[in-house]
Amino acid sequence: MPPIDPLSLRLFLAVIDAGTIAAAAQREHIAAAAVSRRISEVEAMFGVPLLHRTNKGVEPTEAGERLAALAHRALHQFDDIAVQMRDFASGTSGIVRIAANISSIVQFLPRDIQSFAARHPNVRIQLDEKPSAQVVRAVADNAADIGVFTSVPHGHAIHAIPYRTDNLVLVTPPGHALAQARSIAFADSLDEEFVALPADTAISQRLTRAANERGRSVRVRIQVSSYDAQCLMIEAGLGLGVMPEAVARQHALAIVALSDAWAARELLIGVRSLDALPEACRKLVAHLTNG
Repeated sequence: MPPIDPLSLRLFLAVIDAGTIAAAAQREHIAAAAVSRRISEVEAMFGVPLLHRTNKGVEPTEAGERLAALAHRALHQFDDIAVQMRDFASGTSGIVRIAANISSIVQFLPRDIQSFAARHPNVRIQLDEKPSAQVVRAVADNAADIGVFTSVPHGHAIHAIPYRTDNLVLVTPPGHALAQARSIAFADSLDEEFVALPADTAISQRLTRAANERGRSVRVRIQVSSYDAQCLMIEAGLGLGVMPEAVARQHALAIVALSDAWAARELLIGVRSLDALPEACRKLVAHLTNG
């Protein structure tokens, strides 16, 4: 099958939009006979009729409707080539795929990405929130160019660079018996019920390990998917929680320092190879690590 001419697709869409071949030809500044011939050639190429022709005009057949949907998508991507190449002529351009854990998204990435975008307006950024273990896997599997995650054990061959540090704290409802403590070991809170993040997040895994080391388990009363939901449930008196201090301070909750060494965490940036990264990705990594 010969390649499809983009002009033929544009004329086909113009005919559907205008309702008649004559109207489409006039709008596209081309002879009606030429438009009709182009569409006939496409029909012959696919071996199916694409238009119902009547005295009142034309309507797409079922095959024509399918081709119209595909044509819109293909022509959009075709036009995007010119846009992206024009962006390269005016400076750094490209698409950067980032996978990041919730802690980095809530605390650090919005400000850092905003300042990077101001310097490089032609770079598009796709941000996908994942638990830290899945972030590492996404980078290793080339599903993400850059990963931002909490330092967790993993067996993937990726290059990690220090990004930020945060500090985990115990959060209680106002008036709770533990709210007056200045500092506490996490093990001393295990008699309480918790509002927890999903089990595959770095924080939940860390709390589970800490409890297991004492032969205990974390008593999860409610599991939520975000810090905002966690804070609302804690505020309602449904349990305690552990979260980054910077997040906790955004809410009217009691904050108790954790004396455990693991409460001080390191956030990392991960890539498969710095040398193999496209220019836009390398500049974003440099911005994040030098910011």
